[in-house]
Amino acid sequence: MHPVIQVSGVRKTYGSNVAVDEVSFEVNDGEIFGLIGPNGAGKTTTMECIEGLRTPDRGAISVLGLDPFRDVYKLQNRIGVQLQQAQLQKRIKVWEAIDLWALLYGKQATDGERLLEQLGLADKRNAWFMTLSGGQKQRLFIALALINDPEVVFLDELTTGLDPQARRAIWDLVRGIRERGKTVFLTTHLMEEAERLCDRVAIIEHGRIIDIDRPQSLVNRHCPDRSVVLASDDPHAAERFRAIPQAETVTCSGTQITIRGRGDDLVTEVIQCISENRIRVTDFRTILPNLEDVFLKLTGHSIRD
Repeated sequence: MHPVIQVSGVRKTYGSNVAVDEVSFEVNDGEIFGLIGPNGAGKTTTMECIEGLRTPDRGAISVLGLDPFRDVYKLQNRIGVQLQQAQLQKRIKVWEAIDLWALLYGKQATDGERLLEQLGLADKRNAWFMTLSGGQKQRLFIALALINDPEVVFLDELTTGLDPQARRAIWDLVRGIRERGKTVFLTTHLMEEAERLCDRVAIIEHGRIIDIDRPQSLVNRHCPDRSVVLASDDPHAAERFRAIPQAETVTCSGTQITIRGRGDDLVTEVIQCISENRIRVTDFRTILPNLEDVFLKLTGHSIRD
């Protein structure tokens, strides 16, 4: 894969506030790349610099081999953008918004109608924007971002404020964009969203990139610990589990036993130990680290703090 977005040493300040501080990364063709971090970390400013909406104080940016400032008109026809604070007129109808965007890009109205069908908005084509639910509005913004059949799609905090059902429906739509051969660059402060959607993520905090990799690779590198919590009344169970090479600690509280260790094989070894020793287990669950734990490990605080 080759990079379609290249960001090198980008810095952006607002007075004495440093919003983006020497940020560098690449986004490869055909991947979903996530810029993740808490609110105020510099995600939106970074994205808007890449889109050409804000001018960085210094640094170099290339999108599809084009400069987003010198080649702004060439680039606009090849990218699709959904802004974090996107809004439309309250009384514009769905089909009117689609037709307007299609006209701006020189596309046929039938292209917009096809998108409404694909995004599940065909039955809302005559509805006013103000009557749409949060999830329906976001689907409309995705349709508007895709109206010009872009090569790269930018999605900024796409599912913020949506209920879990609407959020998962939007995730399916984003996966569909990638399956159509597009590159997706998104920002989010929702770690589950990043884990479910992104091929690679860059963690940003106070305007600086902390680490970049695949979500599972970040978890394996920074938070290798695993835990298995089970319940058993077998008096020899804890002793058996302590013999597992990957088990670092085994603690008991009544019939509950917690086995902590490192490596992907820990859970398999615990299950094998249960089977070989015929240990009767009445409850069994695993506790695996995630991107939230990685962020806590790297920054010393939760992403919600």
